Amino acid sequence: MAWLDHHAPLTGSAFVPPEDGAAVEALAVASGLEPPADLRAWWAVCGGTADLAFAEVLPPFYTPLGPSNALRSWRLKERFWPADLDTEAGTPTTGFHPMWLPIAFDGCGDALAVDLRPGVLSGCVVEWDREAGEMLKPEWTSLDEMLDQVATALEHRGRLGHCEPLVTTDGRLGWFTN
Repeated sequence: MAWLDHHAPLTGSAFVPPEDGAAVEALAVASGLEPPADLRAWWAVCGGTADLAFAEVLPPFYTPLGPSNALRSWRLKERFWPADLDTEAGTPTTGFHPMWLPIAFDGCGDALAVDLRPGVLSGCVVEWDREAGEMLKPEWTSLDEMLDQVATALEHRGRLGHCEPLVTTDGRLGWFTN
């Protein structure tokens, strides 16, 4: 968040202060899912954006969600829940699994989510493609790994997968894909 304030202030200005712990607890109660420590730590510094404004800080075009909007997103995806719920964390699935907590959106229905299904990869970050209705593989093994790689790419203006950070002259961060 400090990097955004200094290098991409227009993008940084879209973010709101973190929500209080009650919002995280409301999400946990309503979803039946316990947000892991790294997600709680992230939500302690990032409240998402005002009115779900786009601030694409997660490549290639994702905007972080605060806990209240994560719960809203989780509820909206209930109609996409798969028939087979007995799968391990990180395994490909068709549909949006109810044991995923959305953490970012793209405005087209796609989402980044923390996979809380049991298994070795519990806590990994997955990308759900709404149009295809599937998740093929974990993108990162944890939220901490994702945030570390994003921060490194921003600080060094380096590549992250097929994306490179780009800051416009007016102070907006985006990701150039190739």
